[in-house]
Amino acid sequence: MTPDEVWLTEAWRFVRAQFPAAPPRRVLDVGCGPLGGFVPMLRREGHDAVGVDPRAPDGPHYPQTEFERYEPPQEFDVVVASTSLHHVADLDEVLDKFQAVLAPGGLVIVVEWAWERVDERTVRWCFARLDPDDEPNWLHHRRDEWVESGESWSAYFNAWAAAEGLHSSQRIRVGLDARFDGMVSALGPYYFPELAHTTVSDEQAAIDAGVIRAGATYYVGRTRIG
Repeated sequence: MTPDEVWLTEAWRFVRAQFPAAPPRRVLDVGCGPLGGFVPMLRREGHDAVGVDPRAPDGPHYPQTEFERYEPPQEFDVVVASTSLHHVADLDEVLDKFQAVLAPGGLVIVVEWAWERVDERTVRWCFARLDPDDEPNWLHHRRDEWVESGESWSAYFNAWAAAEGLHSSQRIRVGLDARFDGMVSALGPYYFPELAHTTVSDEQAAIDAGVIRAGATYYVGRTRIG
């Protein structure tokens, strides 16, 4: 499997466990990407799922547009967003629209990258597990740019994140809590799909041992009624 397929398979375990009732539920996957995100799995289980993304696959269940421009024909019971919020242009606009498209009592399920938790010990652990023979991925690029910069990891990485306009997981969480009643909040592995001979269990063990910091955040909230 590709790294994206590995990530979707593992993230799906969390997403699937959050659904409050048996199918069908009306589900919107925001930022589903070229693989269609969780839509194929959701539809196989009988949910009425749609994935929105400019790079979404061709097909009737995939509006190929930015979420901010999407005009849904109905409200949804669940909105899912996997690693799609940290790089949106206007986070508040997107979260406001989450509220607007959700039915009363609907759920928002978010899996995100907590990039601000990437300290030097964590990134060195990741770099040590990169396969030199693989096609370079984003971790290869961050490693090479860091070395070339001659700066400390924190100086280089914070400058890179600022230039990319990334939203921190704390900023995302504050925005979610301002609009939804939080029900689940957790941390977990994030880097394993891009690492050689490293499973999600391997990364979790390193987190549990205090060797590295968790890179993924998980959130579930419910719309407020009244």
